[in-house]
Amino acid sequence: MIDPLYLFVFAGLFSPGPNVILLTASGARFGVRRTVPHILGVALGVGVTAGLTGLGIGALLATQPGIEWILKLLAAGWILWMARTLAVRAGSPRAETRDRPFTVIEAMLFQWVNPKVWAVALAAASGYAAGLSPAGEAARLAVAFSGINLGVCTFWTIAGGLVGRYLSTDAAWRVFLRIMAAALALSAIAVFL
Repeated sequence: MIDPLYLFVFAGLFSPGPNVILLTASGARFGVRRTVPHILGVALGVGVTAGLTGLGIGALLATQPGIEWILKLLAAGWILWMARTLAVRAGSPRAETRDRPFTVIEAMLFQWVNPKVWAVALAAASGYAAGLSPAGEAARLAVAFSGINLGVCTFWTIAGGLVGRYLSTDAAWRVFLRIMAAALALSAIAVFL
């Protein structure tokens, strides 16, 4: 029988959020191959974040409303900055030589302020605990999140790559990138929910 944790993690990470939007846009703009470092960074960063919730970091942050509020503001600001950057690039839709996808480190670091990842990880840590030691729970969550998210990220990047093949005009690219930017900006609202 499948561990319910895996189904929960899949549903939580597969649904649209900042990572899905950014990876879909990157797959369309840069192709799947060039987006692989971004995919790996997200998968690793999500695993680290989930592992930390298993160790109790998320519960500790929840007890510090001031720190939590500052982190929410930083997260919303970063997401809005990325949405603005994506919207500005819609002015020249094709990837320019100086443009590039996220690196592994950039994608990993983004998970620290990605509200959706924290929400799913905290819910998984509290709702699907297996009664292991904190280190055991951390490892279980880290492996589940990284493994499942690797597949999720790959799927959305490939989907973006396929969409990119059909965007044959500059106008179509502008519409696509503006839709991705708007969706990303809307995801900043989720930080405060």
